[in-house]
Amino acid sequence: MKHNLDIETWNRKEHFNFFKQFDEPYYGVTVNLDCTKAYLRSKELGVSFYNYYFHKSLTAINQLENFRYRIENNQVVIYDQINASATILREDHTFGFSSVKYSINFEEFNQDLLQEIARVKQTTGLFTADLMNNIIHFSALPWINFTSLSHASSLKSEDSCPKISIGKLVQENGRRHMPFSLHVHHALVDGYHVGLFFEKLQLLLNE
Repeated sequence: MKHNLDIETWNRKEHFNFFKQFDEPYYGVTVNLDCTKAYLRSKELGVSFYNYYFHKSLTAINQLENFRYRIENNQVVIYDQINASATILREDHTFGFSSVKYSINFEEFNQDLLQEIARVKQTTGLFTADLMNNIIHFSALPWINFTSLSHASSLKSEDSCPKISIGKLVQENGRRHMPFSLHVHHALVDGYHVGLFFEKLQLLLNE
């Protein structure tokens, strides 16, 4: 479900109208997050670390209203729930876009994600499912301990979905860290909200 945001009474009306006109309205930051507790917790549960931090990332997204905003027909809509489209790597080293439904319950999310990964691996091509606007784009580069990241983009695109990319898990001095890259549409999300996201995500990873 979704409903319209009243732009005329929005305290970010001028910000929205300014940044939505940009050829490249996205900006991004990369943060090195401590994943020590999250990694150990995933092992205790006997689940994929990827699936575990994927769920924490989506949980943080859903808990922050600005990350549930999308631009549709020059209006801002607020979705009740945000799901994800993750890139799933196949045996032939190609990848396909998936459709991953969010659930606050990790067990339900994990089972759905495992089924979706298995499904996409049996497909070919890039687009394997119909995707809505209430998603984030999620990808992992587990081979690279990157410090920054950019995304391919089309100047004609009306995309306003946040994009998260995760890098290589690195162990150092008894701690495990990973780079988390987040790109957001500046007409919808400011630096303050990005700070809230990473603060909330770190707390979730520390549970």
